[in-house]
Amino acid sequence: MFTGTGGTDAVRLTAVRKVYGRRGNEVVALDDVTTAFGRGTFTAIMGPSGSGKSTLLQCAAGLDQPTSGSVVLEDSELSTMTETELTELRRDRVGFVFQAFNLLPVLTVEQNVTLPLRLAGRSPARGRVASVLEQVGLGERRRHRPAELSGGQQQRVAIARALITEPAVIFADEPTGALDTRTARDVLDLMRSSVRQTGQTIVMVTHDPVAASYADRVLFLADGRVVGELHSPTADAVAERMTRLGAYSDEARRAPAAGGQR
Repeated sequence: MFTGTGGTDAVRLTAVRKVYGRRGNEVVALDDVTTAFGRGTFTAIMGPSGSGKSTLLQCAAGLDQPTSGSVVLEDSELSTMTETELTELRRDRVGFVFQAFNLLPVLTVEQNVTLPLRLAGRSPARGRVASVLEQVGLGERRRHRPAELSGGQQQRVAIARALITEPAVIFADEPTGALDTRTARDVLDLMRSSVRQTGQTIVMVTHDPVAASYADRVLFLADGRVVGELHSPTADAVAERMTRLGAYSDEARRAPAAGGQR
């Protein structure tokens, strides 16, 4: 089992604030968020609808710039990087897995997996593609096309594509949302084993307490703020916390109307 690297962080956010819209019509998506995702850990992000989960993921991944605050991925401060530099960082150091598999139908499994390297003008190390495909259980499917695969197998291809560059972190946005329960469990097992066996860092947005229970830690958001976390979570504990977060979110929305200021 991978033992980690002494508590260092793959990604750290400090006092991150993200505001959409203009003065008088502003929406605060993230409100002074400070958190970190350690190397070789699996973190789930949860919260009520509109709590800022996807915005947090986008800012942490360099897909969106915070209005203020700091995001550091390994040793790179994202706020000081140009768009070209961010594009290169995302290509080389970040992996993405989404609910939609986003595979190119005309390409084989192997071609889909190696696409990020080809776009970067790089070739995979000898044996790397075969190793990754074996890791996700698709060693015998490398020449198949997406239409010849089940939904779970297509998501495994997407995970292999995210792993191929050996990224600092993989960001997964509802990766099991389009899968049935048994297939979702297999995909989550694969993600967890990638963390435990190879030290991959994964940050996953999900609404599903069962999916979150596969993570090492669950980070809870409400109204753009971090309001708690659970370590070694169970599905029941996550569901209970989410029930309370729904009440928290309702109370927070009522507070400004009662004369408070956000």
